[in-house]
Amino acid sequence: MHQQKRHPELVEGNLPVFVFPTELIFYADDQSTHKQVLTLYNPYEFALKFKVLCTTPNKYVVVDAAGAVKPQCCVDIVIRHRDVRSCHYGVIDKFRLQVSEQSQRKALGRKEVVATLLPSAKEQQKEEEEKRIKEHLSESLFFEQSFQPDSRTVSSGPSLLTVFLGVVCIAALMLPTLGDVESLVPLYLHLSVNQKLVAAYILGLITMAILRT
Repeated sequence: MHQQKRHPELVEGNLPVFVFPTELIFYADDQSTHKQVLTLYNPYEFALKFKVLCTTPNKYVVVDAAGAVKPQCCVDIVIRHRDVRSCHYGVIDKFRLQVSEQSQRKALGRKEVVATLLPSAKEQQKEEEEKRIKEHLSESLFFEQSFQPDSRTVSSGPSLLTVFLGVVCIAALMLPTLGDVESLVPLYLHLSVNQKLVAAYILGLITMAILRT
């Protein structure tokens, strides 16, 4: 008697979870950033239950930390930082989103989102610019060394097309959804939920392809 096999996508812990963004940055000097929104997408043909866990729950308020997402729909999860103090600057906290089928208790998939509190957005922009310059200089030095006789072969990174598609998908996810009347973006740039689900799915595939290179 053969044992009935379970569908590959429903194996515990293997179901891809699509969340945007994957990083939350709070700025102490900008109160508007103390409230962030995570969007959980469900591109599947079945409903999902979700639960939001946190490494430091005393620092955050998660509105609707548990709920359900209908098939091919999405849900917004509001996260508020309630302990904005200098002693927390630079500390990396983590949120974990666990999803499961409506009739199951075991988590089919999970996704982690990092959260960081920084003192100022201006200081962060300055640090990123300095980091970008240092990376550019190190890359230039690397390529110069690669032309030397004893140099090692440079490993190939993601193609320009892959990077371009990833940027397009991120831009699509950041555009307003149809029906958002308060947005200043022109109506023809408003995307439907299904279009955003496709963009999220493609972005997940691109991310996996980049990580494998």
